[in-house]
Amino acid sequence: MREHTNGCSACSRDLKIGESLKRKLIIIAFAGILLGSGLYLEFFTSFKFYAQLLFLSVVIVAGHVIVKNGISALLKGRIGINLLVTIATFGAFAIGHGEEGAAVIFLFYIAESLEEYAAERARKSIASLLKLAPERARVKRNGKEVEVHVHEVKVGDIIIIRPGDRIPLDGIVIKGSSSVNQAPITGESMPVLKTKGDNVYAGTINEDGYLEIRVTKKSEETTLSKIVKILEKAQKEKSKTEAFIDRFARHYTPFVVILAFLVMTIPTFIFGLEFEEWFYRALVLLVVSCPCALAISTPVSMVSGITSAARNGVLIKGGNYLEEIKNAKVIVFDKTGTLTEGKPEVTDVVTVSEYSEKKVLEIAASLEVKSKHPLAQAIIERAKKENIKLIDVRSFTSIAGKGIKGKINGKMFYVGNRNFFKEQNIDFSDKLIENFEREGKTCVLIGDKNRVIGIIALMDRIRKESYGVIKELKNRGIKTIMLTGDNEKVAKAIAKKLKIDEYYAELLPEDKVEVIDKLLKKYEHVVMVGDGVNDAPALAKAHVGIAMGAIGSDVAIETSDVVLMHDDLTKIIYLIELSRKTISVVKQNIFASISIKGSFAVLTFPGVVSLWMAVAIGDLGLSLAVILNALRIGKTK
Repeated sequence: MREHTNGCSACSRDLKIGESLKRKLIIIAFAGILLGSGLYLEFFTSFKFYAQLLFLSVVIVAGHVIVKNGISALLKGRIGINLLVTIATFGAFAIGHGEEGAAVIFLFYIAESLEEYAAERARKSIASLLKLAPERARVKRNGKEVEVHVHEVKVGDIIIIRPGDRIPLDGIVIKGSSSVNQAPITGESMPVLKTKGDNVYAGTINEDGYLEIRVTKKSEETTLSKIVKILEKAQKEKSKTEAFIDRFARHYTPFVVILAFLVMTIPTFIFGLEFEEWFYRALVLLVVSCPCALAISTPVSMVSGITSAARNGVLIKGGNYLEEIKNAKVIVFDKTGTLTEGKPEVTDVVTVSEYSEKKVLEIAASLEVKSKHPLAQAIIERAKKENIKLIDVRSFTSIAGKGIKGKINGKMFYVGNRNFFKEQNIDFSDKLIENFEREGKTCVLIGDKNRVIGIIALMDRIRKESYGVIKELKNRGIKTIMLTGDNEKVAKAIAKKLKIDEYYAELLPEDKVEVIDKLLKKYEHVVMVGDGVNDAPALAKAHVGIAMGAIGSDVAIETSDVVLMHDDLTKIIYLIELSRKTISVVKQNIFASISIKGSFAVLTFPGVVSLWMAVAIGDLGLSLAVILNALRIGKTK
């Protein structure tokens, strides 16, 4: 597929597809009239010669490409479906069954067109995402409002969005507030309030307010564009089942040709039966054995599943991941930002020295302002609420996963977890900390080089949907495991509340990878769910890595196999259902293709099946049934 550039190439492709479909419909209509006229002349008049000319015209109009491709493949040493149909068509003419030869080519052309339409329909459902973002934007330039093409908008430009407008580019709100419908990107059912400082995304809909947005990404770099590129690539990725069917079809077709040759020769030359009759049956066997429906049974189902997921705010990067999810025996969850909201809040500030609670918070916030740890922001926010002014920090040092230190007014202070303080040989009492941890709270210690002067307790709220998702997974026989960098007691408290089977605490990013390694050896199929940033190595190690709440996060979109565009854990259950339904439909399609084709092949020997029946029912009808069955996947909720 060609790379998209904000909709323009997609529009031209859609135009070409529309023209191709229109041309095919014209050919089908014209060839149908020729075939109908030929049948009338053949069976109701004495103009048999003209009837044969009309049948030959059907082959020229509807089958010239089929015949060309069949002969071209043969010259390259390949035996394909087009060659089978070509042999059957001209063989029918050779034994005086021109009407059946014309019917074979006509019905096969319809079947091919139907398959192409199904594939393009799936592709267009992805390309239609691009149309969500308008091609023009209103930009503020020199104090005036100017409408320009989105390609002309630069990063840093300010665009104006009025009520009812679709947002054309990713950006940050700098003025105004409004409810924005993000369903096209995240699948969220409710609009999200956007105010100054909030991120907005191309393709989303401004519902009721006026917004001014500073553009942060070019048109080809927006979240929406990334989604489309991922989905286009996903269509090319083959699942294990697809790869197997492809290999099977390559060996199957030559086998059919050899079998048809034996059907034609053995009864005639060994048993002395009528050549014309068994030649005809060999032609029927060729046609009825065409693996068209089998070849499309898996890809059309996989694409239907992937596009259905995209409409529900879930990006699946290939059919192999969609196929693998249903096999999950254990699902591993990161705690912070996945099972919990990822926004810890300060619940308690306790002093264990002559320092006041306010002073403890002041020291902690002054150090944490230089840190990037998730807990740091919560402490800083609490300090802001209490109108605490921060103090200048010198000699600041951060120790990843443990703590920070720095000098305030010439005195060294430390902020971190208990392990950090043990490493610094700073004494503290475990009793108060243990009381907080039993409540599921995380403790941050604040101290100088001799002692702990205070404790700040924080708590990250468990997502409401986490309880239901864990329960549902357990009901399905899937083991649940939680990984966290938090301490043992906090991890135990969270795991107990959620009734998680196992948990691993006090893990650094590299430790999480080791845990996944052990689980991969113990279980056949491991799925990991995380935030896609800190958990990237572990996500990459698992059979399937699922990133939570990835809207706007380039790292999450790029590192994981499946992307949940919104913070909605219930999509895990949806993914399992979608995977199971997709694979179920694939199996149904494969079974139907093999059983019906096999039955028709058997009925060929006693002469029950004719050429036109082989194509009309065994090929066209079966292909249509396979496609319609695959489209059911799109209804999965």
